[in-house]
Amino acid sequence: MALDLSLFEQGNILRDGRLTSVALVEAYLRRIEARDGAYRAFYVVDREGALAAAKEADAAFAEGVDISHLHGIPVGIKDLIDVSGLATTANAPGRKNAFAEKDAEVVRRLRDAGAIVIGKLATYEWGTVGPDNRGAFPPARNPWSLEHITGGSSSGSAVAVAGGLLRTTLGTDTGGSLRGPAFYCGVVGLKPTFDLVPRSGVLPMSDSMDHVGPMSATVAEAAATLDVIADFPPGVSASEKLGRSISGLRIGYARNWFAQDSQTSPAVLSAIDTAISTLSQLGAIIEEVELPDYYSIEVAAAAILHKESFDYHAQSLRDRPDDFGRRAFLSLAAGLAVTEDELARARGAGELFRAEVDRLLLSHDALITAGALTTALLAAPFEKEAVWTPMRTIGFNVSGHPVLAMPIGFDNGLPMGMQIVGKHWDEATIVQIGDAFERATDHAVQRPPALT
Repeated sequence: MALDLSLFEQGNILRDGRLTSVALVEAYLRRIEARDGAYRAFYVVDREGALAAAKEADAAFAEGVDISHLHGIPVGIKDLIDVSGLATTANAPGRKNAFAEKDAEVVRRLRDAGAIVIGKLATYEWGTVGPDNRGAFPPARNPWSLEHITGGSSSGSAVAVAGGLLRTTLGTDTGGSLRGPAFYCGVVGLKPTFDLVPRSGVLPMSDSMDHVGPMSATVAEAAATLDVIADFPPGVSASEKLGRSISGLRIGYARNWFAQDSQTSPAVLSAIDTAISTLSQLGAIIEEVELPDYYSIEVAAAAILHKESFDYHAQSLRDRPDDFGRRAFLSLAAGLAVTEDELARARGAGELFRAEVDRLLLSHDALITAGALTTALLAAPFEKEAVWTPMRTIGFNVSGHPVLAMPIGFDNGLPMGMQIVGKHWDEATIVQIGDAFERATDHAVQRPPALT
């Protein structure tokens, strides 16, 4: 079925006339209607807008116009990102009618590349904590097991891809919200270098830590999506090293960040060790390295995030508390307790962490470590209160390094993942490594049980 082909293969059959973009969009709309009642990835489906854009794509193809790999391909947008004419709800009670007057810059770039925006995707309220059944919309559900969580606020973006509803989507990442759902839902999340992708028209959470990036079915599709939305200089792209051998690349394996942690499941440890072995067999030179203490950078990053998000929301929290759900209100209000002195010390810790990662990358082409220390947790405990999920993600929001999150296997039917960390502005190398690993394994072609 065309829906399960890569966006590149879909593009080929659009260009040679075997399929129209209208037919492709209609097929996706039927699948969304059939499956999303269970998955709950979408808040709104813009059927009329998507079909109108598909007709324009077909007319362009008929005239020999070919804009990009995404031309005529449906995409979905996390509901923290403005899409003209649709509400940017942030899953918040006070934003159900917050209709966007214009597209966010990233959405404009997708449209300019010929992509078809098909709808808005689920998020935790204001990107904070979840899943929360008391939100403005019910939480998205993990296609691998509807009883397990999705892993972060870019939940709908991951679920849409994992559930076969789209090949590529946009999400945001402030503490791991692209990468957590990628690990738990078995898809690819690509957090770019800080400020590589413009954030105008994207609701902020933490100005110094917010990132916008793609969640996609494969590494190559994530890279193609990033190429459309990013501010790469001329001649540079995330896709430029796709298909190249990784023989001779030096990869630092930061095993110290998780191997001795009691929270790390044996399956995750084994899966990452096996992934490292696969990369070694592909010719990469593996050296074990030590990243700075994770908990120290996590505490510093949390202080920055809480303070910046509180500062943005302070007036609304005071004047319009009913605009927020209880969990989001408490999460945002926590920043009130962070003093300016504590914030300064946290920023200093972040600068030291960034410098240490940069130092390791002077002698390595990339670093690899765990992302989530377990598979997805059961959703039921989250109905009572927020539950801590052990991740190793937020430090790279402070440091701003690009990170590729990708699947590396399964444990009891639930996905596991790793993260590949690169030098600033060097998305191409982590994409090269991730693509080589993906080609050497079968993780990217696995489908949730209901879809096989």
